[in-house]
Amino acid sequence: MRLLALGALALAVACGPPINVRRVSPQKVTAELARSALNSDRPSLFTENVLYRWNLARQYEEDPEDALAALRQRSLADPTSRSAAFALAELCFKHADRAGRQDYYLAAAVYAYAFLFPGTEDEPLDKLDPRARIAADLYNRGLTEAFASPDRAHVELRSGLYPLPFGQQVAVRLDPADLEWANRRLVHFVPVAELEVSGMGARYRRAGIGAPLAAEMKPIDPKATDRLGPSAKAPVTALLRIDDARAQLGESIIDASLQIFNAYETRSVVIDGRQVPLEVEPSAALAYSLSRSKVWEWELRGFLVGDLFGQEKIEEPIAFVEPYRAGRIPVVFVHGTASSPARWADMLNVLSNTRTLRDRYQYWFFFYETANPIPYSAMKLRETLTGVVESLDPQGQDPALQQMVVIGHSQGGLLTKLAVIDSGTRLWDALSRRPLEELRVKPETRDLLRRTRFVTPLPFVRVVIFISTPHRGSYVAGWGLSHWVSGFAKLPRRLAGVTTELIEGNSDALLFDPTRSAFGAVYDMTPGSSFIEALEATPIVPGVGAHSIIPVTGDLPPEGQGDGVVKYDSAHIDGVDSELVVPHQSHSAQSNPAAIEEVRRILFEHAEAVCKAERVACSAAAPPPPLTEQAP
Repeated sequence: MRLLALGALALAVACGPPINVRRVSPQKVTAELARSALNSDRPSLFTENVLYRWNLARQYEEDPEDALAALRQRSLADPTSRSAAFALAELCFKHADRAGRQDYYLAAAVYAYAFLFPGTEDEPLDKLDPRARIAADLYNRGLTEAFASPDRAHVELRSGLYPLPFGQQVAVRLDPADLEWANRRLVHFVPVAELEVSGMGARYRRAGIGAPLAAEMKPIDPKATDRLGPSAKAPVTALLRIDDARAQLGESIIDASLQIFNAYETRSVVIDGRQVPLEVEPSAALAYSLSRSKVWEWELRGFLVGDLFGQEKIEEPIAFVEPYRAGRIPVVFVHGTASSPARWADMLNVLSNTRTLRDRYQYWFFFYETANPIPYSAMKLRETLTGVVESLDPQGQDPALQQMVVIGHSQGGLLTKLAVIDSGTRLWDALSRRPLEELRVKPETRDLLRRTRFVTPLPFVRVVIFISTPHRGSYVAGWGLSHWVSGFAKLPRRLAGVTTELIEGNSDALLFDPTRSAFGAVYDMTPGSSFIEALEATPIVPGVGAHSIIPVTGDLPPEGQGDGVVKYDSAHIDGVDSELVVPHQSHSAQSNPAAIEEVRRILFEHAEAVCKAERVACSAAAPPPPLTEQAP
C-alpha cells in the first residue's frame, strides 16, 4: 500500500504544477477581458476578483441576495474602495436579470453611479479604466429596466419612492418642466438601445451616461404649428442624478433627481465638477419613428390620389425634423415619383450625425402628390418655402434662412430647378400660342396659370443638388405602360377644373391635342415633351451653386448608360459646380454612401463660406472669424 501511495504521488507530481498557462487566440483573450454581466453568464474579471477577495464567490452562487447584502456591508465598512461599488452594480444587475427584480436593476444603477461619480472629494477614474465603460452601460441599462412598464414596451418616468434591496428606498424627483420642449410634451418613452435596426446603412450611437430613449412629442397647444412631422420622435436621455452618491449609499432613503435631456439641445452634463457626455441613440430613434410612420403608405397613394393631403388633413406640405432654431441653414429634401421623405432616411442619418454639420443645418422635408403636373408641384414648393421663411423670420433677422440648400431626387430635382430659374415666357410658350391675358378663363384660373408657368427664382435658395434628375426626360416615363398607369392618377379638383376650362374655351390656342389631352408628371417627364424641353433650355440663375449626382448601373465612363430610369445624357447638364457619377448604382441613389459623402462635402463647403461671409452657421469647433476677415 505504501508503494502504491508513493507511486500515485509521483504520478501526480509528474502531471505538472497546479498553476499552468496555455496560449489561446487573441479573439478569445479579448472576449474574456471584455466579459461582463451585460454580455455573458459570468460577471467581469474585476467583479470575480472582488468576490474572491471577500470569499463570497460560492455564497453568491448559492444565495446571491445574502452574498450581495454581505458585500454591501463590507463596502460600507470601507467606503474608499470603489471596487466593491462596481462589483455590487454588476452583481445586482446579474441577479435582476435572473430573478426579474426591478429593485435590483435600480440598485445596479445606483451603485454604478456611485462608482462613476462618488462625489467631488474623489479622484475621477482613469480614462482608460475598462470598468468605466462597463459601469456606464450597467447604469444605462439598469435605469431603463428599473423604470420599465409592466410589459417592458416603454419606460415610465415619474416622481416617487422606489424600493431598493437591503431595506433602502430611492426618493425620485422629476421636474414636470423637463417633460416639455418647444411647445411639446414628451410622452411614451421607448428604450431604443434595445432595438435591433435593419434597413438602415449606419447606426450612430454617442456613448455616455444615461438611458437613451425615443419620445413622442404631443403639442401642448393644439392650435399652434411647429411643422414637426406627425410621427416624429425626439431622441432623449434620462439621467438619475445622485448628489454625493458615495455618502448616500448607507442611508435608508437615497435622494435623487430624474432629469430628461433632449439630444437636439444638450449633449453633456456636469457631474462632480466635470463635463460628462450623455448617451444617445439617434439612428435607432429615427428608425423607430419611420417604422411606425404612415409615410410608406403615402408613396403610391401620393401618386394616384391628387388630393392626398386633404384626406390626410396635413395643413402644410412640409415637415421639420426638429423645431426651428435661428442660425441654422435649412436643407430641404424633395423626393421623387411615387416616393416619400422616408427615402432620405440614410442621408439624414449620416448628415445629422456628422460633427462638422450638426449645429449648422436644420433639415426639412417637402411632400407633394407626385402624379400632379410638375409646374403645379413646383409652384407648391416655391410658395410653401416662401411662406415658411416669412413666418419664421418676418423681420429678416436670421441670415441663415437666406442660405437655403434644396436637394431633389428624380422628379424632385425638376421641382428644385424650378426654384432657381427665371423662366420668362419660355414655359408658357410651350403650352399656348396666345399670351395668357388673351385666354378666355376665369380670373382665378389665370392667376394659377401665371403662378405655374411664369417662374422667378427664390431669393433665399443658394445651393441646389440634383440626384438622378431627368433634365431631358426619363425614358421610363415615355413607355406606354407608364402612360397607362398614370391614367389612373387623379388630379386635384382644382387642376381638373382648370384643365377643362382651358380645353373648352381655348382649344385653338393650346399646343397639344385637346382630344388626346394628357396631363401630369409622367407626361411632363416624357422625353421630347414641350415642358421638359422648355425647362432644360432654361438656365439656373447666376449666384446659385448647382451640383449633380448621377448614378449609372455599369462601370465608368458613364456616357450611353443609365440608372434604370434616367439616362446619363439626360441627368448631365453643363454649368454645374460639380458632378459626381456613382457607378454600379440604380436610380435610388439617396442611400449610396458615395452620394451621401458628396452631399456632406457640399454642405460643409457651403457652411464654411456662409460662416465666413455672414458669421452664422459656424461650427462650435471653429468659431466665427474676426470681423477683419469678413468678405465685403
